Amino acid sequence: MNSIQEKLFYMLKWFHEYCMREGIQYYAIGGTMIGAIRHQGFIPWDDDIDIAIPRGDYNKLIRTFTNIIDGYVLESPYSGNPDFLYSYAKLYDTSTTLVERTRVPCKRGVYIDVFPLDGIGNNIEEAERAFKKVDRKNMFLMARTCVIQDDRSWYKNASIILARAVPSFALDDKKLSISVDKTASHINDESSVYVANMMGAYRYREITLREYFGKPTLYPFEGVKIFGPEKYDEYLSGIYSNWRELPPVEKRYTKHDLVTLDLEKSYLNS
Repeated sequence: MNSIQEKLFYMLKWFHEYCMREGIQYYAIGGTMIGAIRHQGFIPWDDDIDIAIPRGDYNKLIRTFTNIIDGYVLESPYSGNPDFLYSYAKLYDTSTTLVERTRVPCKRGVYIDVFPLDGIGNNIEEAERAFKKVDRKNMFLMARTCVIQDDRSWYKNASIILARAVPSFALDDKKLSISVDKTASHINDESSVYVANMMGAYRYREITLREYFGKPTLYPFEGVKIFGPEKYDEYLSGIYSNWRELPPVEKRYTKHDLVTLDLEKSYLNS
C-alpha cells in the first residue's frame, strides 16, 4: 500500500468495526469490491474507498454520527457547511488535509465515500423511471460544481457552462444537494426487487437486483475482512462486464484531481 492507501485502509477497518458495534449494514461497492475480489485489497493504482448502505441504516448513520469520533467525522448534505455540495455522505480523517479541484473548494481530509442504497422498483422499467428522477437533479448538481477540463469532451464542458448560467442567488447548490438526497429517500422502497446507488458514477448501470446485494458477506481485504454484496460476480458484471480483466497499462491511474494533499496536517488547523 502507498501512504494514502494506508490511511484509507485504517479508515475502512475502523468504519467496519463502528458499523458492527452500531448494527449498521454496509457493502463495499465499485472499485473497492473489485479490489477485494481481484486483488484481495486495493486495486494497486486506486486511491479511494466506496461504500453503500441501505437507506434505513444510511439515514440512521447520518442522523447519529454528528461529532468527531476517534479522529473521524461524517459529513452529509445535511451537515450545514455551505462548501459541502455532495449529494451523499463522506467519512473524513481529520488528521489530514485534502482539496480536490472543484468549482467551490472544499478543504477536508482523506475520505471514504458513503452512498445510500435505495429500492427503486419491481421491474426494470419502473426502476429506470425512478432512477431518472434523481439522476437529472444529480447530474445538474455535478455540472454546477465540477470544473471544466481539457481532457473532457466538448459537449460535457458545454453542459457545465450551461448549468452555471443559472446564478447562485437564483439556485442554491446546497439546497439542490439536499433535494437530490430527499428525492432518492422518498423513492426508496425497502421491499422492491431492484435497488441502486443513485449517486454512483456509472449512473443507470448502478441499477441491480436486490438479491445481488443480498446478505452482507465478508471478503478479505489487505489482511482484514470487509462486507460486500453476496452475489458479487453478478453485481460487478452488471456495472463493468469484464471486471476480472486488468485494464490497459495506460488506463491504470487514479481519476482524482487533487489540489492539496497533506497526510500529516489536519484541515481543522488551517
